[in-house]
Amino acid sequence: MANGAPPSTRRSFLAGAAGALAASALATGCRKHRDAITLGLYAALTGSMADFGTASRNGVTLAAEEINAVGGLLGKPVYIAIEDTRGDSAEAASAVTRLIHIEGAVGILGEVASSLSLAGGRICQRYRVPMVSPSSTNPAVTALGDCVFRVCFIDPFQGEVMARFARHTLNFSRVAIFKEQGSAYAVGLADAFRTAFTRLGGTIPTEQAYRSGDTHFSAQLGTILAQNPEGIFCPGYYTEAALIAREARGQGFRGRFMGGDGWSSPSLVQNDDNQLVGDFYSVGFAPDGATTEVARSFARNFEAKFHYAPNDLAALAYDATLAMAQAITRAGVAVPERIRAELARTRNLDGATGLISLNEHRDAVKSAVILEVHENSADYRTTVNP
Repeated sequence: MANGAPPSTRRSFLAGAAGALAASALATGCRKHRDAITLGLYAALTGSMADFGTASRNGVTLAAEEINAVGGLLGKPVYIAIEDTRGDSAEAASAVTRLIHIEGAVGILGEVASSLSLAGGRICQRYRVPMVSPSSTNPAVTALGDCVFRVCFIDPFQGEVMARFARHTLNFSRVAIFKEQGSAYAVGLADAFRTAFTRLGGTIPTEQAYRSGDTHFSAQLGTILAQNPEGIFCPGYYTEAALIAREARGQGFRGRFMGGDGWSSPSLVQNDDNQLVGDFYSVGFAPDGATTEVARSFARNFEAKFHYAPNDLAALAYDATLAMAQAITRAGVAVPERIRAELARTRNLDGATGLISLNEHRDAVKSAVILEVHENSADYRTTVNP
C-alpha cells in the first residue's frame, strides 16, 4: 500500500496494556511517562455530550490495548492520558494544554464536536503537536493548520448524502431545516444540506433554530409545520433531536426527520418515545453493515470488552488511534513534528470504518452510512460512496 501500513503491520498499531489504560483514567497523578509513548485524548466524559466522549474513550482504549498486546510502538507501550472537556470549548482548550505541557503527549486525539475540536486544535497548531479528530465534520477544523487531521468525512459530503437521500430515495420536494444556533457542526451541516437539496430541485420552505439545552420548541415547530414540509432536517445533537421529535409528533407532524452523525448515541432511541421510528441519519460506520474483516473484528472485540455494540464514534476513535500509531511507527521516533509529517502521508490505512486516505486538506475521503431508526436501535439502511 502506497505510504500505508501493510495488513500484517496493522496489528502492531492495535494497542493494549489494560494496566496502562486503567492508569490513564487516573492521569492526573502521572506526568511525563518516560517509559511509554504518551498520546492524549480530550473528550466530553461528563455533561450533555458524555455519550460522545464515552464512545471515543472506549474506541481509543480498545486500539491502545491491541497495540500494546503486540509490543507497543517503537519498543514502548502506549499510554493514553485522558482529559474531560465537559462539552465546553474553554475547557477543551485547557484540556489540550494540560495534555501537551503536563502529560507530555506527542499526539492528541479528539474531539467529537466541531466547536470543541476548533478550540483544542488551535492549541495543537500553536504548539506544533499533531491532532487527529475522530469525528469532527466541520471543514473549519482541519483548516486550522497543518497539525490538525481527521479520519471522518466532512459536512459538505454528509449534507450532500442526506440531501440526495431526501430528494431521490424519499422523493421529498419540501424539507424544512431546524438547526442548533451557534453550533459550528449544526450550522455547517445545515448549509451543506440546503445547498445540495436546492441544487437537486428541492425547496427549503423555512429554516428555524434553537439553542443547545433547550427543552421546548413549540414556537419554531409551529412555524415549520405551517409550511407543511414532507421532512425536517435536524442537524444537531441527539440530546435535542429526541425532544424535538416528541414535541413535533405531538403537534401533528407525520413526515420524516433526518439528521447527521450528531444523532449517533444510544440515548437517541432511549429518549425519543419511539417518535423517531422510521427516520434516518448519516454516520461513518454501522456494525451491522461491516463488510471487511477489520471492521467485523473491531465490532466483535468492542462488544466483548464493553458489552454493547459500537457506534460510529467508537469506530472512528479507534481508527484515529491507528492513524496516529501508524504515523509514529513510520516516523521511527516519537517527535511531534515527525509524526505530523507522517500523518500527512496516510494512505489506505485499513481501519474499522474502511480504508482511510487523507487528502491535501488532511481530511479523510470515505463513504457514509445511512441508518434507519427502529424502536430500540438504529440499523444499517445503505452505504453512500463519495
